[in-house]
Amino acid sequence: MKAIKLIPCLLAIAGVVICTAGIAADQPATVPLKPITKKLTFIYIPKLVHPWYEEVKRGVEYAIQEEKKEGVDVEYIWDAPAQADVDEENKKIESAISRKPDGLAVSCLDPATNSQMLDEALGAGLNVITFNASGGPKYPFVGRNKDVDDGYLCGKYVMEKMGKKGNVAILLGSLTSPEHQGRVQGFKKAIAECPNVKIVFEQPDNDNLEQAVSVTESALQAHPDLNAILCCNASNPIGAARAVKNAGKAGKILIGGFDNLPETLDFVKDGTILCTMAQRQWEIGYWTLVYLVALNRGQTIPQDHDTGCLLVTAESLKGKTAAK
Repeated sequence: MKAIKLIPCLLAIAGVVICTAGIAADQPATVPLKPITKKLTFIYIPKLVHPWYEEVKRGVEYAIQEEKKEGVDVEYIWDAPAQADVDEENKKIESAISRKPDGLAVSCLDPATNSQMLDEALGAGLNVITFNASGGPKYPFVGRNKDVDDGYLCGKYVMEKMGKKGNVAILLGSLTSPEHQGRVQGFKKAIAECPNVKIVFEQPDNDNLEQAVSVTESALQAHPDLNAILCCNASNPIGAARAVKNAGKAGKILIGGFDNLPETLDFVKDGTILCTMAQRQWEIGYWTLVYLVALNRGQTIPQDHDTGCLLVTAESLKGKTAAK
């Protein structure tokens, strides 16, 4: 009898391939594994409908095919709220509990309230895991949770490129989202090291592309001398870039953001976005599925699987070494 087989993975961002660390495979199990004799059903509840999660799904689906080769049949249900709404997400968690799936994976929009529902899921005997956004240390987590560090790295890079002086706007994302606010904290930590940099504008965009465009337009109108915009989620760097480009200021206002959606990478390539912090969504999806199967076998899984983050620039997208 062997323990869970965890394999190394590769991350590719527009042709840049990075090897990620694997975990030791084929270690002897200390206890017999529970046999899986039925089709497993897992329910995934992300924070909202968003293209960022499409790569997560691809990782889930790849893992399903891998498990099938081992004789384990898995189906997954993707149940995303239409918008970033805490009440709606909690209703979906409540509905999932009543369906009694073999596993529940949740990307928490507001841990303070989501955790109450996750506790109910644990109390109902469900296998629970969190992904992309943690619900707290009680629940196993797959994703990136060094948000302050990532925001600091992004902010520092932008500060250096703007000569450590000028005016900065920050798009705050969702105010209940710990990862958004952690990144903002990191931005401000980097800015605090530059006494000649001033934050002149801060406003939430709720991880909504249209709202991010509108918020950026307001910032540009109120502050025509703006030098940089810092963005903390997958939507707002695109919204900021569209607004800046429409204003004829592409390349003149430096934009630092997060994630690797195709439009974001296009804006990085043409210089509208200076840099972006890319997460490993495929790995997030892959490992959540593998770990939920492991829980059904009675195996122990990591409590915190950090999938990492990478600073991406136009230079790294041309095939050069990725920025550190």
